[in-house]
Amino acid sequence: MAVATPPGVGGIAVLRLSGAAAPDLVLQLTHGRTSWTPRQATYVQLYADGELLDDAVVTYFAAPHSYTGDDCVEISCHGSQYVQRRLLDVLTAAGARLAEPGEFTMRAFLNGRLDLSQAEAVADLIDATSQGAHRLASRQLRGSVAGRLAQLRERFVKLASLMELELDFSEEDVEFADRSQLQQLLDEIEQLALPLADSFRFGNAVRNGIRVAIVGQPNVGKSTLLNALVGDDRAIVSPTPGTTRDTIEECVTIEGLLFRFVDTAGLRHSSDDIELAGMERSRRAVQEADTVLVVSDTPDTPGATPCDIPHELLADKEVVYLLNKVDLLPQQQPLPSDGSPSAPLAISAKQGIGLDKLRAAIVEPYLKTQLPDTTVLTNVRHHRALLATLQAVRHIRDGLASGVPTDLVVVDIRDALYHIGSITGQVTDSEILHAIFADFCVGK
Repeated sequence: MAVATPPGVGGIAVLRLSGAAAPDLVLQLTHGRTSWTPRQATYVQLYADGELLDDAVVTYFAAPHSYTGDDCVEISCHGSQYVQRRLLDVLTAAGARLAEPGEFTMRAFLNGRLDLSQAEAVADLIDATSQGAHRLASRQLRGSVAGRLAQLRERFVKLASLMELELDFSEEDVEFADRSQLQQLLDEIEQLALPLADSFRFGNAVRNGIRVAIVGQPNVGKSTLLNALVGDDRAIVSPTPGTTRDTIEECVTIEGLLFRFVDTAGLRHSSDDIELAGMERSRRAVQEADTVLVVSDTPDTPGATPCDIPHELLADKEVVYLLNKVDLLPQQQPLPSDGSPSAPLAISAKQGIGLDKLRAAIVEPYLKTQLPDTTVLTNVRHHRALLATLQAVRHIRDGLASGVPTDLVVVDIRDALYHIGSITGQVTDSEILHAIFADFCVGK
């Protein structure tokens, strides 16, 4: 039993009960009713200790056709905190108990209504703060990740069956499994698993908000660019070098995706302790970013990396090089460009020149996560399990190539099946389950 709506005063509050005794417990709060009609909202008056407490609407969902798979009752009462608290007290006294965080969804998982990846998508759906994050969570809730994992599992099971056959005749020292067929199955597994594992980089960014670090030397227009992108004077703009001493973060939604823009301290050689601390935070912002905007003045070398930013820090990032302040160039002078597809974008943050192209460049790498037929991984736990699966695939390949005994190869296959099962919940650990559902809100 739990209040499923957020804490506070509102027009309506929803109290949810699940379990075989739920319908009878709620009947005790009414006068004269003896039953509920499944999937029908019923107007009732609720009593506590013989006194009218509230007018409410009660909806009964009979097992197994409910969210949890058990008998479930939802009470829609007025949002008074007193009414909510009094109902909880009366029902607790009648034999109900308060739900643990995520217990309703855990019951749905244990009763086979959802697999574990879908159950985790419920929390993502609740926490979604952008259209992009909502789409990914909805897709996972409908089973997109579970479907891809089912295909992987099917191929591993076939692989295992071929190898187990050899184990049955191990004393004969005969290979029954066609090695080319085994390699083909491993190829199919990698073709399914590798793109899914690679999608995590973008999926996790969309889920949590895409971090975009704006970096460059002092006075190249980083703060002006932040203000232009978010449409507000969020950062102080000054001609004095080193004005920005700390990172400044602001969120904005572009094409349904949430971006977290981070303005950073200018990077240059300095002996000022405070400025050095700010530059260290700038480098940390680059390290944590998904996309990096490298800003320089138009007179600077096109595509130049700001000082003290190691190129290896940018290796796994989406990087956009920008030449700012093109409005200061003579009109007859062509905009700087080397003609390559990765040439820096010429912009003027102050005048708004080129910002539409910049927004398009920032969004483009993440739009593929929004395609209807694309399966995207968003969960860190899922990603780690999939990487472990791919590691097992490499061990299987090496074992087959080097003539490792069949029983040892089978161990790696079973290991891969374990990791896949840990994502969907076919293989579960009570500590993992409690850790997952502990992050849910109480009423879900």
